[in-house]
Amino acid sequence: MAEPITIATWPFGRTAVEAAMKALARGESALDAALAGAQAVEADTTIRNSVGFGSLPDRLGRLTLDACLMDGRTLACGAVACVEHIRHPSALARRVMEKTPHVLLVGEAAKWFALEQGFRLEVPYTLESLKEWLEKHPDRPNRETPNKNPQPAGAETSGAAAINISEFNHDTVTVLSLDAKGHLGGVCTTSGLAYKLPGRVGDSPIIGAGLYVDDTAGAAGATGVGEEILRIGGSLFIVEQMRAGKSPQEACELACRRAHAATARRGVHPTRVAFLALDPQGNVGAACTEKTNFQYAVGRGEKVELLPAKAIGPTP
Repeated sequence: MAEPITIATWPFGRTAVEAAMKALARGESALDAALAGAQAVEADTTIRNSVGFGSLPDRLGRLTLDACLMDGRTLACGAVACVEHIRHPSALARRVMEKTPHVLLVGEAAKWFALEQGFRLEVPYTLESLKEWLEKHPDRPNRETPNKNPQPAGAETSGAAAINISEFNHDTVTVLSLDAKGHLGGVCTTSGLAYKLPGRVGDSPIIGAGLYVDDTAGAAGATGVGEEILRIGGSLFIVEQMRAGKSPQEACELACRRAHAATARRGVHPTRVAFLALDPQGNVGAACTEKTNFQYAVGRGEKVELLPAKAIGPTP
């Protein structure tokens, strides 16, 4: 029998871990537990500028959500991207996995599928998020309140690596769980980068980039600049490193070095990304690139703690 464990990204990941550990204590599967954790964060509008409802919209003022999930026992997976007015995109991703032959549905078609599956359309905005969007929108002329996390001019074309990422604007929670039967499950859900261009999709709903889970090797998830995580296939890379014998910690550090190498080849600013991993024995790893200040939550039994990830700098 394995010792149940859940890990999740960023300080607000504690909310996800607490919900997931309760599910594991009831004997629920790793996937069910990870989904419970992700939904707890999606529904919490007090987690400002972050996952789900109450987050910061794109440049047109639309809040679109992305999510994916994966079952390590069967490799079944599902995902949605650019979905509006659905409170729990992670739950919708599960319906894609269970009710369709597909892995990913996007945009209006995903919303119509949600309605077909009985999901309600809801208004996703809070007064606080709209006020902040109006005050700090990067395209607002002569704004009096400076944006603490501005999108660099020309970042859309000159290098996603330059986007400033912190726990206040990255908008992603990844939850990885191991259940008592030794099975792994994972969920990644996001509202995407604050003030993103309409239609932008990062790594979070992409299996192999923002999330990958396989009982025979391990589970991994990502957060940070999605464009850079996509570029290196971050989560699948980590899982395959674990399959080859690396520990979760070693695999996460290698992914950070791979991300640094990718930006160096393009001659752009070092990126800000972070990874976490969980192997079938319950060993945990986490690493981030410098200045990312990544923390993650870990739950074992009734204990939940917040830990700093190891920062990895560019190779000289």
